[in-house]
Amino acid sequence: MRKVALITGASSGIGLALCNRLLAEDEELHLCLACRNLSKAGAVRDALLASHPSAEVSVVQMDVSSLRSVVQGAKEVKQKFQRLDYLYLNAGIMPNPQLNIKAFFSGIFSRNVIHMFSTAEGLLTQNDKVTADGFQEVFETNLFGHFILIRELEPLLCHSDSPSQLIWTSSRNAKKSNFSLEDIQHTKGQEPYSSSKYATDLLNVALNRNFNQKGLYSSVICPGVVLTNLTYGILPPFVWTLLLPVMWLLRFFANAFTLTPYNGAEALVWLFHQKPESLNPLTKYLSSTTGFGTNYVKDQKMDIDEDTAEKFYQTLLDLEKRVRITMEKSDHLS
Repeated sequence: MRKVALITGASSGIGLALCNRLLAEDEELHLCLACRNLSKAGAVRDALLASHPSAEVSVVQMDVSSLRSVVQGAKEVKQKFQRLDYLYLNAGIMPNPQLNIKAFFSGIFSRNVIHMFSTAEGLLTQNDKVTADGFQEVFETNLFGHFILIRELEPLLCHSDSPSQLIWTSSRNAKKSNFSLEDIQHTKGQEPYSSSKYATDLLNVALNRNFNQKGLYSSVICPGVVLTNLTYGILPPFVWTLLLPVMWLLRFFANAFTLTPYNGAEALVWLFHQKPESLNPLTKYLSSTTGFGTNYVKDQKMDIDEDTAEKFYQTLLDLEKRVRITMEKSDHLS
């Protein structure tokens, strides 16, 4: 029986690279592409099948910034499959990123230049907005939509006889200082992306605590500094082209400059081959590339308090209850 991997955000960037790499590892895998744009996803499916004719690839329409879309997409997934072996929670946004020019030029000429480029710490702010569901867009897209997806797909994911894996695309930019239990959507701050990624790390720890006994394991990765549509929103493509020689050079001193989506997917593919029971839930797995272009995976202990992780998980459960009541009332009225 073919194993099944569902990937959100599979039509471009790291998600697309992951699809190609997974099929190169195992052509017997059934890939399910969960994407907002069905026509784009269909073109990706056709290209994947052309290069991997013995594979199976299906498409589900899903926008993780819309809870109704998530619920409807999950319903379709449950109709297609009896179980999921891998759920790659990869879709994410960094809307309207603003570069702190002063901090950028100050960092270039400091001893922290490598750390600055690796993590973007203190460099980026974003202008968030509210979705049709009433949530901050970054929070809903990067975290809460995926949380609802997991909840919807629990029957397909929880099998104690054979474990399933949740694999999150997090970031080195996930900073504890940008997250607060009193403001989980980061409505009062200017770094919602960093907050959402730290929230991802917290949820990962809580999910392991609550679901390992049911056969479901969760891990987080960071793809490194990758040139995708997300990073092109920070600086124009021509600027990144000018910076490429610098980043190639920095590879000899730091491992975070993976640069290409193929390289950035390294940790995602590595986890595909691991026994999830053997992994440390407090570890983040980092895609890394040497100065000579060799890819490898580095592990990093996360700055996570397990009690805070559990409180955050309970907060999400309470929020989910309120959301479902609201959706039921809306359905009843319509």
